Amino acid sequence: MTVIIGCGNLLRSDDGAGPMLIRKLWEHGVPPGVRLADGGTAGMDVTFQIGDAEELILVDVCKTGAEPGTIFEVPGEEVEAPPLKNANLHDFRWDNAIAVGRWLLKDRFPKKVTVFLVEAENLSHGFGLSPAVEAATDRLAEELLQRL
Repeated sequence: MTVIIGCGNLLRSDDGAGPMLIRKLWEHGVPPGVRLADGGTAGMDVTFQIGDAEELILVDVCKTGAEPGTIFEVPGEEVEAPPLKNANLHDFRWDNAIAVGRWLLKDRFPKKVTVFLVEAENLSHGFGLSPAVEAATDRLAEELLQRL
């Protein structure tokens, strides 16, 4: 089974790209053996969505200075971060959830973890994606459907 989790905050413009991608995939329909999850802003919840997946795909936005809408594909182990010490759940992100999931699930942790990051243009308060990020999520949805 493959699990695709879209992370981000729908109320911060382009930060909602992950959950919006999940909605696009849901509307298109995914093949059997694929589970979709809206990770929203709940980092710890990402850990529990993994379950017994063989492959985990995470989608979120980033701000690197690249052209808005640029899509980065990164192996999960390159962005995995250890759990935070003395942190509350608000500070807990998907990169920490990968490490906790690996520790918690042991042999049941997915063999393959891929993170797709979409370069954001606008992270201010508001609902809706910028045109560049909307187009990128459309492209990424099509690419993921072809891979699956």
